[in-house]
Amino acid sequence: MSSSSHTPRSRRMTGVGRVLVIVYGIMALAATGRSFVQVVEKFDEAPLAYTLSALSAVVYIVATLALVFAGSRPWYIVAWVAIVFELVGVLVIGTLSIAFPELFQHPTVWSLFGFGYVFIPLALPFFGLWWLVTHPPVDDRETMDAAAAAVTS
Repeated sequence: MSSSSHTPRSRRMTGVGRVLVIVYGIMALAATGRSFVQVVEKFDEAPLAYTLSALSAVVYIVATLALVFAGSRPWYIVAWVAIVFELVGVLVIGTLSIAFPELFQHPTVWSLFGFGYVFIPLALPFFGLWWLVTHPPVDDRETMDAAAAAVTS
């Protein structure tokens, strides 16, 4: 898919890619807001759960930024790490919250596999990983070709 009118980044941030970044951004805002309130108002009631909520917020922020800039190899790698961490987190915390509910009497973003968020935390990393597999970063040669085509147009 080579188009002289689109930069590598603009080709990545259309359609499904844009929706994915928006959903990640919404999750980042929701998790950050929730964890902030939990930590400030009642951290002593459930430090494990609220620390995990704060951790998930950081992961969603990093994943959102990494997906936006994943056209470059370093950000692409950061996106992979963040989304794999997110997937492992939601699977582990989801499983533990069912197996040991006494540990999660206060909900986190990832407890019960994201039940409080309509299971979006469970589905989102699969879509994120699919996107990364199907949209690898452009190599330097493609970037140079796109820049040359833009200049000569």
